[in-house]
Amino acid sequence: MLFYTTDTNQHGLPHDPFKAIVAPRPIGWISTRSKAGEVNLAPYSFFNAISDNPKLVMFSSAGMKDTASFAIEKGEFAANLATRDLAKHVNRSSAPAPRGVSEFTFSGLTEAPCRVVDVPRVAESPAVLECQVTDHFQPKALDGAFSKNTVVIGQVVAIHIDERILIDGQIDMGLAAPLSRLGYLDYAVTDQVFQMRRPREPDASDI
Repeated sequence: MLFYTTDTNQHGLPHDPFKAIVAPRPIGWISTRSKAGEVNLAPYSFFNAISDNPKLVMFSSAGMKDTASFAIEKGEFAANLATRDLAKHVNRSSAPAPRGVSEFTFSGLTEAPCRVVDVPRVAESPAVLECQVTDHFQPKALDGAFSKNTVVIGQVVAIHIDERILIDGQIDMGLAAPLSRLGYLDYAVTDQVFQMRRPREPDASDI
């Protein structure tokens, strides 16, 4: 099948397949604090690393929700690693809550202080990126119209790693079991890992 998204987007399927194709997507479990001291925690599936030098990550919020507004307002956020063991907590933290109500509380999670940014991190998460905002914007469509999404980019200024997920100095993905978002209501866990060395020259002998 083929359908054109810039015209009618009439795919004839029960649900839009776009997010099922762009998958799996890492989950940015973003914690923030407003200037007034209000705390927010929410998962974002439009999240990824965009540079390793400097270390930059981004998340995209559908509308100006508390996470985006707090991050922009205070200029910082933390990205907590979402894992299989924390999946139910991650899901609970996605529930809509009034501004000023901390998702840490009703998700059964523990706030822990960050070292550089004034934002609480999820104590139960085995890895956390402390980030300072470098940019934020609304992306444009082909016709120049602004998306309703707000993209927030942060530079990673400190990293927390629970040494229990380290084996021989490397993060063991089987132990960390990071959670990822698929399409629809589907999630996946990284618990099977294989390695491939990047070829030094074109070679199809191993296919």
